[in-house]
Amino acid sequence: MANVYAKKVGGTWFGVVFDGVRVSATTFGSTEKGVMQNLKESVQQYVPLQRLETPSTFAEHLVAVLKDIYDGKGFSEKFSFETGSLSNYARRVIEAVCLIPPGYVASYGGVAQAAGGSPRAVGHVMASNPFAPLCPCHRVVRSDFTLGGYGGGLDVKLAFLKRERRGYSSKKTVETKGGNIQLFPVESVMNRLEGKRHLPFRA
Repeated sequence: MANVYAKKVGGTWFGVVFDGVRVSATTFGSTEKGVMQNLKESVQQYVPLQRLETPSTFAEHLVAVLKDIYDGKGFSEKFSFETGSLSNYARRVIEAVCLIPPGYVASYGGVAQAAGGSPRAVGHVMASNPFAPLCPCHRVVRSDFTLGGYGGGLDVKLAFLKRERRGYSSKKTVETKGGNIQLFPVESVMNRLEGKRHLPFRA
């Protein structure tokens, strides 16, 4: 039995599925119905779900973290994910993407270099990411700094990245179990979309 909780905060619905302190799925959206449907589709069909009318401390905390991410804030806490329904490859991709901090983006190809597979394979995992935005798939873009795809719509992805702008001017790398991922400031995406000349960021 897994617990389900949804709450509207600041005009946006946030939803979570969890068992104890292990997260099975997270999502957000404009309607409660849409959020609940997304949560049901993200968990294994044979897992019974119990709707919480009175939230637990963990449920409220998790929703608060989702709201912070939605607002462009960072968080340092590590959550335990229930990934039993995912392939080993999907787990590697999700673990890698979870390490991309606010203010930076990685390319699908960059993630693929660390997790294996191809940029297209990474895109497929991101399209079915059951932990958005806790696992920040909105921070994965094309190698030319255009947005690529996003289940919630490209306007939502762009809004996320705008809220996460930090004014960084340097590239950085993040170490994963499979290798390093090169990260670029969010400004790379904004410059590309605004038609500005690409500025070479410092290493």
